Amino acid sequence: MPLTVRVIAPDKTVWDAEAEEVILPSTTGQLGILGGHAPLMTALDIGVMRVRPEKDWLAIALMGGFAEIDDDEVTILVRGAERGDSIDQDEARSAFEAAQAEANSASPDDRRATLQAKQAVQRARARLQAAGGSVG
Repeated sequence: MPLTVRVIAPDKTVWDAEAEEVILPSTTGQLGILGGHAPLMTALDIGVMRVRPEKDWLAIALMGGFAEIDDDEVTILVRGAERGDSIDQDEARSAFEAAQAEANSASPDDRRATLQAKQAVQRARARLQAAGGSVG
């Protein structure tokens, strides 16, 4: 039983098609969705969503938001999203390394800067992983 999956960011619809399965980065861990799933509303963390329209999986970097599952419809509202197949892996790796360097140099006394640096690392990691790169 296919799911109708929509990923909606403030500036565009990133995905709007049927899929057999979805894996979401919820704030409590990875959440798998198949047809016939119970109704659910969940918060999403910054991370990689995986969607399987047929045989192959597609990765989408999500920048946090919410997902609603009801009647085989998965509606995902996020702050930002980017399909992995549209991300340049080398650029994403450079951005991740730069974000890590910034986080490492952030003053522990400046909580705001530390938090912002950690979130930048999370966003950069999600983009790199969605592009197919490994984080080590």
